[in-house]
Amino acid sequence: MQVEIERKSGIPIYLQLKKHIEYLISTGFWERGRQLPTERALAEELGISRNTVSVAYRELEAEGLLDSHQGKGTFVAGRDSAKRQRTREERVMRVIDSAMGDAMELGFSIDEFATLVSRRAGEKKELIRHLELTFVECNREQLEQFSKDLELGSGVHIRPLLMENIAAATPEQLDILQQTDMIATTFFHIDQLREVIPDRAQEIVGIALDPDISTMVKVARLPREPIALVCISDLFAERVLKSLALAGLEFPEVMVVTSRRPDQVAEALNAAHAVIVSPSRRSDVEGLLERPLDVIEFVYRPDEGSINMLRSALVEKKEARLT
Repeated sequence: MQVEIERKSGIPIYLQLKKHIEYLISTGFWERGRQLPTERALAEELGISRNTVSVAYRELEAEGLLDSHQGKGTFVAGRDSAKRQRTREERVMRVIDSAMGDAMELGFSIDEFATLVSRRAGEKKELIRHLELTFVECNREQLEQFSKDLELGSGVHIRPLLMENIAAATPEQLDILQQTDMIATTFFHIDQLREVIPDRAQEIVGIALDPDISTMVKVARLPREPIALVCISDLFAERVLKSLALAGLEFPEVMVVTSRRPDQVAEALNAAHAVIVSPSRRSDVEGLLERPLDVIEFVYRPDEGSINMLRSALVEKKEARLT
């Protein structure tokens, strides 16, 4: 199975497993109808508990990505986004139905219930206005992209903070972290950041990252020939190479270039059959092309679950401040 568990990453193991499976399905590497290993078999293969596998499978089934059949096993349900949306809506409908039933038992009419829900939703929306979120990353490419992708609603100001070496934060950076309403970072850095500002450790929210699906599809279609990887930092390059490995995408050679010297970039481009670039290096590369060459921008995006968790944390933060 194409899954790699990082026990020291700070990301819960069940969430790592869930994200790997979701990624393999969404990119088409696992096709509709594919049978997954049993919970016991996968737990033994990965060296994790069966309960961990069970939690990941149950959540994926609830989200419409897996189908479980008694006595037959667990299968990929497909990549029907409409079906997945319906599944999410059905889960919310069950919550609404339960709340409506409780309200009617208390003597409220359906119209009164609808009015209360609308009023409460407005109150929650207003709560997160004028909050400042500091998003911390040690990778410039990802920091800029994530700050654009974090859609948290109007009134939430996102401050990107680059900390190339989180353990060596400057006094100015520490001041920003102490004054901001909330702090978010990737699961890769959450433990380091908590050590830097221990008094706010419990307030730091971790975000899981996924490679953009369209990006991975483009890479998967490339012929298995040498390619170039042009970016700013070695950290970004390492992450891209790991994402390719997890997806089972192997190339005879990947020439990594972090230099901005045109001659060094051009040398790699001349020897490559295609090039992967970080968002900030695309224009540099395209300006040096001397022949037609596929240029694929490699983008990571925060996953939907992380965004929803962050929105909820912002509301809780504001409510706590008002009490």
